[in-house]
Amino acid sequence: MIKYYLFLLLVIKICFTNAQSTTTISGLVKEKVRSEVITDVTIVLEGETISTKTNQLGEFQLVVSSKGEFILQITSADYNSKRIPVFLSQNNIDLGVIFLDRDITVEKSINLINITDDELLDDEINSNALALLQSTKDIFLNRAAFDFGQAFFRVRGYDSQYGEVHLNGLPMNKMYDGRPQWNNWGGLNDVIRNQQYANGLEVSEFTFGGVLGNTDIDLRPSGLRPGTRLSSSVSNRTYSGRLMATYNSGVKDEKFAYLISASRRWAKEGYINGTLYDSYSVYGTMEYLLNKKNTFSATAMVASNRRGRSSAITEEVQEIQGNRYNPYAGIQNGKIRNSRERHIREPLFLLNYDHESKNLRIKVGASYQTGTYKRSRLGYYNAPNPDPTYYRYLPSFYLNSPIGANYESAIQAEEGFLEHPQFDWNNIYNANTNLSQDGEAAYVLYDDVTKDNQLTARTTVNINFNNHLRLDVGLTHRQLYSNNFARIDDLLGAEYHKDIDVFSETLNNLSTEVNKLEGEIFNYHYDLIGSNTDIYTQLNAHYNKIKAFVSGKYEVVNYQRKGLFQNERFIDNSIGESEKAEFSNWSLKSGISYTITGRHWVSLHAGLINKAPVLQNVFINPRENNTIVPDLQSETITSVDANYFLRMPKLTGRFTGFYTRFQNTTDVNFFFVDSGVGSDFVQEVITDLDKLHLGIELGLEYQLSSAVKLSLVTSVAKHEYASNPFVTINFDTAGAAEDLIDVSGSKFLGQSNIKGYKLAQGPQKAVAVGVEYRDPKYWWISASANYLANNYANISTITRTQSFLIDPETQLRFPDATDENVQKLLEQKPLDNFYLLNMVGGKSWLKKGKYISVFASINNVFDTTFRTGGYEQSRNGNYGQLKQDNLSGNPSFAPKYWYGFGRTYFLNFAFSF
Repeated sequence: MIKYYLFLLLVIKICFTNAQSTTTISGLVKEKVRSEVITDVTIVLEGETISTKTNQLGEFQLVVSSKGEFILQITSADYNSKRIPVFLSQNNIDLGVIFLDRDITVEKSINLINITDDELLDDEINSNALALLQSTKDIFLNRAAFDFGQAFFRVRGYDSQYGEVHLNGLPMNKMYDGRPQWNNWGGLNDVIRNQQYANGLEVSEFTFGGVLGNTDIDLRPSGLRPGTRLSSSVSNRTYSGRLMATYNSGVKDEKFAYLISASRRWAKEGYINGTLYDSYSVYGTMEYLLNKKNTFSATAMVASNRRGRSSAITEEVQEIQGNRYNPYAGIQNGKIRNSRERHIREPLFLLNYDHESKNLRIKVGASYQTGTYKRSRLGYYNAPNPDPTYYRYLPSFYLNSPIGANYESAIQAEEGFLEHPQFDWNNIYNANTNLSQDGEAAYVLYDDVTKDNQLTARTTVNINFNNHLRLDVGLTHRQLYSNNFARIDDLLGAEYHKDIDVFSETLNNLSTEVNKLEGEIFNYHYDLIGSNTDIYTQLNAHYNKIKAFVSGKYEVVNYQRKGLFQNERFIDNSIGESEKAEFSNWSLKSGISYTITGRHWVSLHAGLINKAPVLQNVFINPRENNTIVPDLQSETITSVDANYFLRMPKLTGRFTGFYTRFQNTTDVNFFFVDSGVGSDFVQEVITDLDKLHLGIELGLEYQLSSAVKLSLVTSVAKHEYASNPFVTINFDTAGAAEDLIDVSGSKFLGQSNIKGYKLAQGPQKAVAVGVEYRDPKYWWISASANYLANNYANISTITRTQSFLIDPETQLRFPDATDENVQKLLEQKPLDNFYLLNMVGGKSWLKKGKYISVFASINNVFDTTFRTGGYEQSRNGNYGQLKQDNLSGNPSFAPKYWYGFGRTYFLNFAFSF
């Protein structure tokens, strides 16, 4: 690696001129109204990588070697950006005092963070829009977050695990699923506003990064505006009320700074029926400035978030009950009670040291996170399914009967569903207190609990050799101990629960009493242990009009399971430590940009990234045994993007083309299947899966006048499966026919013919046209018209295997399962295309040095009903069953969909001083 860098340095030295004269741009930045200096303002020469920030006196100096006409961009979190044309020659430039206007639209960024975060409907839906909020001025990325985000649009179709989020330089992505858990700092909008973002494979000073990009959130109070901010909000989205308060002392005596912040959010019921919201957040940080070059900081935060969950539903259910319907909730003693709640409370502590001098920057940090992640659910044992949308309770069950459609019963089922659509808590209590139960629970409300303890340590060093070369080095180690178990929350009137598997009549734990009481652990109990160590190096070069970088990363990852229950179904493979799953990977990426003029430049990036699988895809069934996915391998990501940037005085924009291929991906899914290989809850293991992402992005912004701004954003992409992966089904119990499975309880189904099918990664076509008006009297309004199309539900892989075509009675292919009939039955249809109109506005006042602001937004003005995503059910595991289920045109096991919010509003009042 060292020889490679030395060779690259030699080539750069040969190709470009060494001796260049430099120009120094200097100035002083102040607030326009109160004429106070502004610290930590970012100064960037557009088209160049050179940047600096104002010091404690508001002063800056930027040394550049380029010549010609450029745009100097001056940005700060609370102020309107200023773009100043400069002509660089051999003479130094003193810009004098530069005044910035306070950004009257800042409330938009502050408040829409929570809107996007809280509109994630369930754990199965994830959005990468959050990583983009407030961290970039790029018009495309802002539209993707604020407008496309409500339809769960994913930038370039990537999962959020491929983007990194850092707090004070420390990685926050979870080792379990690779995704950042934004709820860990939810509600702390005021303290996460100082962000640095690198898009895609762009170079970053603090990390190697992922293909989605990376965000570093600087929490130090010296980088945020001092003072007090109070705000109150009302909404009809996921929460109905919010209170926030923040105080930043600013730097006292040039030595100390501290910041405290707190928020409270609540709702008895959100936009979706039965979705309660109960959240609070508390934050504190202290910074000690040893001198102008060295600072220490300590940070503590806890964000508790309790939320009622909602469910994906079939079109049949939606047509009867509407898109706000939630089958998980019902009425108990006159109050709404949701059977599925999610409660996250994971306190986070950080310690940081920062050194910054002219040619050297050092960041050293450590973090510790602990806490719990709980998801409740209702278990039922030798009792009817309590879900009101269970297929046997719906009209389609009677329409799709093998003995013929029963229309009278279908009508009765619909009338019953209309009369009793919600969870019936009274019936559940009655069943548990029935004398025939003898105190044993037929229904149990329990929590799936994850208790994580994670320690992270990280060091990064940036060395500027001269104006042309910079070396970045980083070392990170993360250690995770994750305790996982099920715990009885409520016996619902019963006296005890018998901890056995009802399908196989076997014990879940051989070493404890079978009868369990409230508060006791049952069903499963195990630890997951993970460690990740990586080192990256990066060489950056800048000569004349060309900038280039090359970056390499090496990582070592280890995973292990430790079973704490001895399961009777897996006596020899459930308790104790598993084998270690070990991975070591190299990754490389590089990029080059060419400045055509100071207002036009192009760039090209390429990366070859080898990524260990996330922890959730390593063990086949971690709740019950130690089995690791056979022949598990790292994922290989090949990605290229090309960009053209335009920075004119009135017109700015970016045009990007990208290509990414994910190879050797592993995925583990859980569901109930009824097929020729048995009927049971199964684990589906998908290996050798490839995915292809390619497309274009365009973002343009035009300043029509000093008050009016126009924007155009579009994304046209293709995200599809690029291979036919292998599928293996693993059975929990003896439900499968023994002659069809091997001794390990698994059945290899061969390849799934899914190549060419579309990925369920949000809309693959998106267009937005926006207009914004800013009045000199400090009020503003904007509107955006959005068109979203080419969205797809997730397909079932088991129905695309050869086993799907086999009749379980004859063990031969179904006679009518011709290629044409199968293709028609399994045709992937896109979700409906739709239009959305969003409006946002606000007003600010300055009274005796104090700011008062009002912010309001209306999303989906025309109350459009639209599906944001969904998935095919895999219950019908053979062609005959699926064909029978679809005869009526209203299948019992139709795809399930999530529906977006209709017309919603958000209103916020803020007071700053």
